[in-house]
Amino acid sequence: MSAAFEVSNANWFERAKAVIPGGVNSPVRSFRSVGGTPYFVASAEGAHVIDVEGRRYIDYVQSYGASILGHAHPKVIEAIRAAALDGTTFGAPTEREVLLAEAIVGRIGGVDQVRLVSSGTEAVMSALRLARGATGRAKIVKFAGHYHGHSDSLLAAGGSGVANQGLSGSAGVPDAAVADTVVAPFNVVPALDADTAVVVVEPVAANMGLVEPEPGFLAALRAECDRVGALLLFDEVITGFRLAHGGAEEWSGVRPDLWCFGKVIGGGLPVGAFAGSRDVMAHLAPLGPVYQAGTLSGNPLATAAGLAALAELDRGAYEQLCTTAARLADGLAAAISSAGLAVQVPRVGPLVGLFFTDAPVRNFDDANAAAQNGRYAPFFHAMLRRGVALAPGAYEAIFPSLAHTDAIIDETVAAAEVAAAEVAAALD
Repeated sequence: MSAAFEVSNANWFERAKAVIPGGVNSPVRSFRSVGGTPYFVASAEGAHVIDVEGRRYIDYVQSYGASILGHAHPKVIEAIRAAALDGTTFGAPTEREVLLAEAIVGRIGGVDQVRLVSSGTEAVMSALRLARGATGRAKIVKFAGHYHGHSDSLLAAGGSGVANQGLSGSAGVPDAAVADTVVAPFNVVPALDADTAVVVVEPVAANMGLVEPEPGFLAALRAECDRVGALLLFDEVITGFRLAHGGAEEWSGVRPDLWCFGKVIGGGLPVGAFAGSRDVMAHLAPLGPVYQAGTLSGNPLATAAGLAALAELDRGAYEQLCTTAARLADGLAAAISSAGLAVQVPRVGPLVGLFFTDAPVRNFDDANAAAQNGRYAPFFHAMLRRGVALAPGAYEAIFPSLAHTDAIIDETVAAAEVAAAEVAAALD
């Protein structure tokens, strides 16, 4: 670094834009949908991140849910440090791969086997290929506003980063790539046919804000898949090991055929996994004809971090997370509405959402209308100025962690009351 370089978020962003497209390695980080300059994180601990200018923020991004224990948890850091001394990658099986797979199998009813990969996108992409190979069918059904990573066949009508950029899909994805993808509205059970290989769903939608499934929706979706012999895939990259000890199956009582995981199971390091019954997974190479591979799959540092994180997540931890999320959701709703702003603050277990609208959000059209009304961006910046970092996009969930104490939640709610009043005053 040049001695003349003045350390600031703005200067780092300019420097980044010279060598990284848009200055970021994931689009939502660019602040495009909220405006302004992104903060560059220098370090983090517990519920807080510290930027390169030394500003400290209460963080509700928490790496979009990966840091469920809070940042830099001592036991996770120690596990990574100890694993690194043994070597960082081998291209050969390791003990911890087996232990992490056993931990996942032990928590999720119906999961017999797990294949580890390096990201949530890779997990869903591979699971779709497996579903097509197992059924001999081509058609995929997904739901509008659900984001399943950036593989070509699933970018149609995606939420999260895609929606935040104002895109309905992506340039570079040919028509042929989505020719067999059907997009249905969330909370409406689609009529499937005999060409459907798999229905992929976020059991709780957390990439268009936070939208809970209507009562009976997941069970009816299970029944419709059974009717035509299609597989049901739960994308639990966000909900897996955050929603409940046993994930969305435990929470909903509905068992899919395939699962995808990420975030929490890596303890903050890059990891993903897809899983299913022994019969379905038997179609996967080297046992069957469906090919999937990865040099860094089951990385020894990621598996060490994931095992350390899961070891902390007993049922008491989920009770604490739910209590914290309820305190936050109730506090935000009261603080923002007291300023005269219409708001919905949904909560599903430990997950929280935020919509500036006067009616409950049930699908992507509702979420999109709330995101486009211009309220989120000024509230985001008003909170950031008061030391609270929400996600820089209206389609993201809020992720309280085990490190968010009652005092931190109360500080957040106090900031929200002042921020909401500021936004309301600007509207008058």
